[in-house]
Amino acid sequence: MNRKPFVDQDSCISCGLCVSTCPGVFRFNNSGKSEVYCPDGDSEQQIQQAIDGCPVQCISWK
Repeated sequence: MNRKPFVDQDSCISCGLCVSTCPGVFRFNNSGKSEVYCPDGDSEQQIQQAIDGCPVQCISWK
């Protein structure tokens, strides 16, 4: 995978959609915000679903 998902934690509202969509990629950190812990933990298509579903659009590709 050439591109990696990135979460803007300042914008994250901790809704959990990305964590439930791609638990192999996203998790909550100690501050309760979503973070990428394994960028290759799911397919690009599944990660894109998490990006598209984010209600505050704080996930992007880097």
